[in-house]
Amino acid sequence: MEQIVVSGGRHLHGAVSISGSKNGTLPLLAAAMLVEGETVLENVPQIEDVHTMLQMLEALGVHTRFIGPGVLKIDASDLRSIEAPYDLVRRMRASFYVAGPLLARTGRAEVPLPGGCLIGNRPVDLHVQGFKTLGAIVSEDSGVMRAYCQRLRGARVYLDPRYRSLGATINIMLAAVLADGTTVIESASREPEVVSCAQFLRRCGADISGIGGSTITIHGVDRLQGCRFRSIPDRMETGTFMYAAAVAGGSVLLEDTLPEHMVMVTEALTHSGVQVDCGDNYLRVSRDRRPLAADIATAPYPGFPTDLQPCHCVMASVAEGKSIIEEAIFDARYNYTDELNRMGANIRVAGNMAVVVGVPRLSAAPVEATDIRAGAALVLAALAAEGRTHISGAEFLDRGYERLTDKLRGLGAEISRRSVEGKEALCWV
Repeated sequence: MEQIVVSGGRHLHGAVSISGSKNGTLPLLAAAMLVEGETVLENVPQIEDVHTMLQMLEALGVHTRFIGPGVLKIDASDLRSIEAPYDLVRRMRASFYVAGPLLARTGRAEVPLPGGCLIGNRPVDLHVQGFKTLGAIVSEDSGVMRAYCQRLRGARVYLDPRYRSLGATINIMLAAVLADGTTVIESASREPEVVSCAQFLRRCGADISGIGGSTITIHGVDRLQGCRFRSIPDRMETGTFMYAAAVAGGSVLLEDTLPEHMVMVTEALTHSGVQVDCGDNYLRVSRDRRPLAADIATAPYPGFPTDLQPCHCVMASVAEGKSIIEEAIFDARYNYTDELNRMGANIRVAGNMAVVVGVPRLSAAPVEATDIRAGAALVLAALAAEGRTHISGAEFLDRGYERLTDKLRGLGAEISRRSVEGKEALCWV
């Protein structure tokens, strides 16, 4: 167990470079399994979830090697195993992405049901139903999905329009690119991570249209060829630093990002009196007075992202007035609010709604992260709190953020990382 220690009250100033996307890179790693040859991915973030996914690929017979900073070479020519190790799948929900490529390449897949952050009910039934619709015979036994087919067949796949599942859209797309015939995915996710994965597949020779829309059409091809492709910037890291500037105050330049992915976040911050200036590949966020209350409701893209709801809640906790937050995606996303209340926030949760009455300031307290985004929210709260806050569960942040403490320290935050015994800890790189 490791802790992050933050002494709050310091404004943030300077520039920070945004890393490659966690949620965008993981599908690319799975998609590279479809290529019978070499693929080179750029802008790969050095985070634990990527490390776990690379272990998964290696266990399945895929060769991976970093050939430069953030540049990864993948060779799936020797893909041999169809059994995903439980010890890896239980760590991360995105590991289930290997199911689609395994079915497409080998006609078989044995993948345990995934683990990951405890933020609510996230079944993989839409993934499984999609595989069945494409002609796979699927069974579940002792927590393992087993599927097989001679060759997947194109079909029309309907997803739940209320949720527009990112994971199911990607997995079905990965399975369909080598299927016999045409697949149409209705109510597909429009997330930038889906768009990025589809663009990668098309660069490799897949026949995909409707990218970025709610209906994706895929004409199956016989094989894919390798390419060089760059992962998109991480919009959740971008949003985290946007809210860091809003919560702590100061002026922060976010470089190497895509402002068009941050429209709803920018609107929420602007409504709170935070200044946001946009360029082609940068954002500058400035705040010199207490933010104002602002209501949000999470929704599938292009709506407000659920992963940044905890960060908005932190800003609302120190804003002037009362904010209403509606969480429409994950039923246990509010698991961090008790920790914020421990720091002096005034948050009441009822069902999927949270009422946040802003207080002038937060106070340091020992708190614990329970998932990636809750951990980020607690770090932001600590930046604005009086005193020194100890945040347990730093390993959650390692899963989704590359050098978060280093980047915040570069902006002027007084932040360090320590073991529970008080010794400085080393981050995985």
